[in-house]
Amino acid sequence: METWLLLAGVLLLSLLALRRNARSRRLPPGPPAVPLFGNLLWLRNSAADVEPLLLRLFQRYGPVVTLRIGSRLAIFVADRRLAHAALVGSGSITLANRPQAATSTLLGVTDNIITRADYGPVWRLLRRNLVAETLRSSRVRLFAPARAWVRRVLMEKLRESSGDDAPNVMEAFQYTMFCLLVLMCFGERLDEPAVRAIEDAERAWLLYISRQMSVFFFLPSVTRHVFRGRLQTALSLKRRQNELFVPLINARREYKRQVKEGQAPTRDTMFQHSYVDTLLDITLLEDGNRPLTDDEIVALCSEFLNAGTDTTSTGLQWIMAELVKNPAVQEKLHDEIKATCGDDEVSEEAVHGMPYLKAVILEGLRKHPPGHFVLPHKAADDMEVGGYLIPKGATVNFMVAEMGRDEREWEKPMEFSPERFLEGGDGAGVDMTGTKGIRMMPFGVGRRICAGLSIAMLHLEYFVANMVREFEWTEAPGEEVVFEEKREFTTVMKKPLRPRLVPRRS
Repeated sequence: METWLLLAGVLLLSLLALRRNARSRRLPPGPPAVPLFGNLLWLRNSAADVEPLLLRLFQRYGPVVTLRIGSRLAIFVADRRLAHAALVGSGSITLANRPQAATSTLLGVTDNIITRADYGPVWRLLRRNLVAETLRSSRVRLFAPARAWVRRVLMEKLRESSGDDAPNVMEAFQYTMFCLLVLMCFGERLDEPAVRAIEDAERAWLLYISRQMSVFFFLPSVTRHVFRGRLQTALSLKRRQNELFVPLINARREYKRQVKEGQAPTRDTMFQHSYVDTLLDITLLEDGNRPLTDDEIVALCSEFLNAGTDTTSTGLQWIMAELVKNPAVQEKLHDEIKATCGDDEVSEEAVHGMPYLKAVILEGLRKHPPGHFVLPHKAADDMEVGGYLIPKGATVNFMVAEMGRDEREWEKPMEFSPERFLEGGDGAGVDMTGTKGIRMMPFGVGRRICAGLSIAMLHLEYFVANMVREFEWTEAPGEEVVFEEKREFTTVMKKPLRPRLVPRRS
């Protein structure tokens, strides 16, 4: 009997091993790996700077590659047709979840935000609230005075710097876009020191999380002790966020109370609507119909600020750099602005009647998407992509920049040619949502597509048009535009744009 039991055990283990080997063979190819640690290439490469590594691996293994980062299985897809099948086709629901971030468990950070929540009732509630109460067209129009104010602030800062030989305009972009998002978020026009304090806290948090926390992908039960100093620093940065945000949230609570009771607001810097207003009205039915906690509101506000600030300011930098490098494109755009607006400032309504302006923005997003990856997806069940198994729980990501620069889809993809998006061009009628097919996806596609696509396009068109109307952007002596990339929270110019700004009007 013991012999038979031993033989049965050996047979069962053999079958399990064969099944595991067969399963492994169906996974997308990738470099050698060892249990727990992951791929051996992490001995020479950083997980925080994975893009150059992936480009080499795609050349070796094909358009779908598997990496093992510690105990995590991460799969990367570079082919647009496979991406469409996975995100829009049969895999759209299977890949609608998000992997849990290392910061969630180690730092106790809530996952109840739109970008991190799994596909389900909480995510649908939060996204529906953002879209219906803040990003729909009637709500967006409420913030037109805020955009006009920010436009004046931006032009003033650019005029002040136009006397410099080569100003770093990215600083002006980041500050003014942050002003706009702070006002939309908290419903209050803050002075520059207050905005700078929030901006510094957010940037410190984002950069630290993206650069210093990747070590916790590897053996977190061990690394949480080895690198506990990093955890303490991250917790300190998170406390700083709360110190800045909670008073603003409480001020909005008081404002709502005053309005409800028919009292005149005590602060004349308040706007009639804000994103925080909508968050204070939310209740989570699945959790006893409770309101959001202050920690959850802080996290959602941080998400709102970061999603709309860095992406837009990065997009502005790349687009204006291309206009500096391509003066003929800039002059053609200026001619369209003059023909549409005359000597008047460019209004939000006017940008809708400028096809070449829209083409310039689309070409900038195609060639220089602010995010070279979408936010990672997690497979809710086993699925197949390109004949390979994507096992349940695996992290899946997509190469946004590679798809927009695919020479099989775009004629001379590394040239900046807005004409490709006009009638007869190879990008005419491109579908930014990816519903019919993916050719470029700077905002992602599928169920987790960026909710702010429309307002992001409005901001880019509005501010680019006004900057070109106000100044001629040229290369400054000794400050040649170099299209070399650097990964931060977004993919920015490694050498910041420092142009010469020549006022077009006295």
